[in-house]
Amino acid sequence: MGCGGSSNSKSVEEKTTIPEVSVSDAAVSGDLESLRQHIAAGSDLNAQNPASGATALIAAALFGQTEAASLLIDAGADLELKNNEGSTALITAAFVCREEIVKSLLKSGADLSARNKAGLTALDSVQGSFADAKPIYDLIQSVFGPYGLELDYEVIKQTRPKIAEILQSK
Repeated sequence: MGCGGSSNSKSVEEKTTIPEVSVSDAAVSGDLESLRQHIAAGSDLNAQNPASGATALIAAALFGQTEAASLLIDAGADLELKNNEGSTALITAAFVCREEIVKSLLKSGADLSARNKAGLTALDSVQGSFADAKPIYDLIQSVFGPYGLELDYEVIKQTRPKIAEILQSK
């Protein structure tokens, strides 16, 4: 019991240690170890940013942190919470063309019919022309660029039809 018991209690202690970085910041940066610690400690994975309303899952989707998004999905993060614009993680991931995150969200049962405050579903958000959507991409880039977001417009232009196809097939 001596050695085995000590190892076990240390392991439990490590698992319940809450990291200094927030769940959302860990999601934005792809800090998987901090996310695992938050999950083990029972942190609120659905906490919403007071300014934007974004959850960690929405943030992971926006910033293209595929592994972080998968970890949050697997840990039971709410797929349907909306940010201040009414966008879910699926709407966000679709609009910024995060293909693997879109697939993970769909596989986990994300609601295809959810609409943001503009009345758009995930599919609606990628069906129009890139030119029509560019001002929204510009706004997102200007707001989140200082936090490390880099939207590649050429990739988005090429990927929008593929995301639409994925969403239509569900």
